[in-house]
Amino acid sequence: MTDSAPHPLVYFFGQGRADGTAAMKDVLGGKGAGLAEMTNLGIPVPPGFTIAASLCSTYLETGGFPPRLRPQLEAALGRLEAATGRQFGGTVEPLLVSVRSGAAVSMPGMMETILNLGLNDTTVEALHRLSGNASFAYDSYRRFVQMYGGVVFDLAKRPFDEALDRRKKAAGAARDIDLPWEALRDLTGEFKEIIHKETGKNFPDDPMQQLWGAVAAVFESWNTRRAADYRRHHDIPDSMGTAVNIVAMVYGNMGEDSGTGVAFTRDPSTGERVLYGEYLLNAQGEDVVSGIRTPEPISRLRERMPEAYADLERVSRTLERHFRDVQDLEFTIERGHLYMLQTRRAQRSGHAAVRCAVEMVDEGQISEEEAVARIPPNDLNQLLHPTIDPKAQPDLVATGLPASPGAASGAAVFDADSAEARGKKGEAVILVRRETSPEDFHGMVLAKAILTARGGMTSHAAVVARGMGKPCVAGAHEIEVDEEARLLTVNGRRIAEGEIITLDGSTGRVFAGPVKLIPPELSGHYSRLMGWADGMRHLRVRVNADTPADAHRGRDFGAEGIGLCRTEHMFFEGERISAMREMILASDEAGRKRALAKLLPMQRTDFEGIFRAMEGYPVTIRLLDPPLHEFLPKEKEEIRALADEMGKSIEDVERTISRLSEVNPMLGLRGCRLGIMYPEITAMQARAIFEAACTVAARKGRVQPEVMIPLVAHVVEFRKQALIVRQVAEEVFRERQITVPYLLGTMIELPRAALTADEIAREAQFFSFGTNDLTQTTWGLSRDDAGVFLPDYLERNIIEFDPFIELDIGGVGKLIAMAVELGRHARQDLKVGICGEHGGEPGAVAFCEAQKMNYVSCSPFRVPIARLAAAQAALAERGTMNRTRATV
Repeated sequence: MTDSAPHPLVYFFGQGRADGTAAMKDVLGGKGAGLAEMTNLGIPVPPGFTIAASLCSTYLETGGFPPRLRPQLEAALGRLEAATGRQFGGTVEPLLVSVRSGAAVSMPGMMETILNLGLNDTTVEALHRLSGNASFAYDSYRRFVQMYGGVVFDLAKRPFDEALDRRKKAAGAARDIDLPWEALRDLTGEFKEIIHKETGKNFPDDPMQQLWGAVAAVFESWNTRRAADYRRHHDIPDSMGTAVNIVAMVYGNMGEDSGTGVAFTRDPSTGERVLYGEYLLNAQGEDVVSGIRTPEPISRLRERMPEAYADLERVSRTLERHFRDVQDLEFTIERGHLYMLQTRRAQRSGHAAVRCAVEMVDEGQISEEEAVARIPPNDLNQLLHPTIDPKAQPDLVATGLPASPGAASGAAVFDADSAEARGKKGEAVILVRRETSPEDFHGMVLAKAILTARGGMTSHAAVVARGMGKPCVAGAHEIEVDEEARLLTVNGRRIAEGEIITLDGSTGRVFAGPVKLIPPELSGHYSRLMGWADGMRHLRVRVNADTPADAHRGRDFGAEGIGLCRTEHMFFEGERISAMREMILASDEAGRKRALAKLLPMQRTDFEGIFRAMEGYPVTIRLLDPPLHEFLPKEKEEIRALADEMGKSIEDVERTISRLSEVNPMLGLRGCRLGIMYPEITAMQARAIFEAACTVAARKGRVQPEVMIPLVAHVVEFRKQALIVRQVAEEVFRERQITVPYLLGTMIELPRAALTADEIAREAQFFSFGTNDLTQTTWGLSRDDAGVFLPDYLERNIIEFDPFIELDIGGVGKLIAMAVELGRHARQDLKVGICGEHGGEPGAVAFCEAQKMNYVSCSPFRVPIARLAAAQAALAERGTMNRTRATV
């Protein structure tokens, strides 16, 4: 065949040889490639052929098959007849086939399968004579008609199941296989009547018509709702399409010496090196996964069929060694003989993934680099947070966004004060709010988890919960939260305060009542894997931490510094919020300074604790960022209490709140603009930072403070704030008779800052990209309001992903790349990092590696994920460039 000749549309496998190989997944799909490879390895596989995946999109676009498919399919069918010695549609030894989907990426259960195709009223009699088993023949026939009705005619299962149940009841049969053959024959006729009644069409008796109908149905199943949802969730492109595998039937339902099952070469939950799975005697493959009958553990097969079990063990070892990975196997035993129907990379839990990778290194099957490269970074979430017991059957009441991973059960409470009070008593509580604000922080600290009816993946609740490692479900639009009545309502169901609910922040599910949880466990396997990863990566990984407790947690997870310390979170508790409000309500600079003098020692103590926790690693402290109105109360009673506390009239307080309120506070008086309008705030914070640094340094501690000026749009803004910081630093160093090296930089979170990065870099020593606000300002999109329409945008394929969850490399990424290039052109030793919520997202980490950044920073529980993602990004680029980096 010349290079210009068209590629084949059909690939045959059988009798120890195959047209394809495991490397042809894009052409044959995963199932077809696996069947071809097993055939080439000499493993017992029933013969068959695969229709190329490229035809899926052709069929879906045109509604038909290309003319050259028919002769290739008929030729392959002829080869299959020759390989089996049977005839398709034959009346003596009929050839029956299965028709199965198989995309390049495994999509278990998402698309369609048909078994026993080729049966009709004539061939079933031939099958009866050939097998000598009428029950087997008619059981196969009724299964085929039922599956064909569901898959090709798109009929619901219910009328078929009801007819089957009636027959079993009439015959006194407990199981399908206990029905007499006459009942199975009559049931098949009833199934055909159901098809005709529901569709007005007759069931096709012609095997070739059956086959073309099945192939079309498998292609069409690519666009079912469940398949499309699965692809979107797993980032599988719609253009991939599915191949179709047509395989000679082998029968697990021929009697007690036959069976079918699913096996894994290692336990997919724990990673233990043991053959794991389930099987059923006298059954066909779909029975195992459909739940019609309860399968038995694979270990019992050793007792029932020792020879078949020994063959299965031998094949499983061969396949794992060959593919150098844990395999998920499907098999059928026909009258004692083993046939393999599928091998694919096994899906597994995070615990199992880590254990299998490390132990396969010890066994010499893979290298340390391969072990690091094959673990999906987000799978580490399962090792770091409690998870729902997979054996539990909880009462699902609502689904929202999986905003922060982990699971928790607790009493529903509807305000932060109640959460704090009950939490302090040791009670497990879940804070339920329409949406959270910074004022809820004290309740969020003591809640086990947070549930909100509004907001998205980067809402206040989500960001704070991730920072604290607490489960959070956000934007659960099905629920109505009545905070005054202390009531949660969902689809007419009421859950009152104090009733137990359970959240799964990894999936976004909300359950009524308590659910059994599995605690997190960090094994020795995990430590070894992460040690290898740390030795392979270039990027440093820091933590976003606002308290000494967060800093210690980050260090425990391997953080190498703090990339974002948000000073405003220190102001929302007890005496601090009172002093902050006093500063805001002050009528002149002198009053503001008196209030700030109360805040100074509090901030200094916080910074000392953080510096000590970081043990000499760099600590990037962002000066005050949010607008002042966020520190003021909203409810009438709270305003009255504040007025009494400050000795002011309610009217004065309300006027101040009104004056500070903004139409669009996200783009208003906040960040460095606050420091320019009220320079005494910047001075107080700078003094707290440097006094704390000097205190720790004087006690033989190591400190590396990095002061970050937020929301800079113009270099002059940075220059004015930097001047205050440097003046205060010199004053403190003179007073303390000690000098502490520090860096002064800015957060790049506005498009203008990115576009003028060269100007800013001549003044700033480091850039930290705040991708949350940079995404908002680049897209012109509020992350708190995006939940109203962004899901529809995703559903309609207007955009392919949520830019607040995945970094928008094509848009925001271009600004970041431009800013890095401009900044380093102006200052060669410019340190560059990222500290937004994207800092722990594997795709964003890979982007940062490509931009030769120095570090990424993320919430504490994302640190291990970022460490692993950074190692994988380095491995992906290994050998392509030699580079040096500025010190971290």
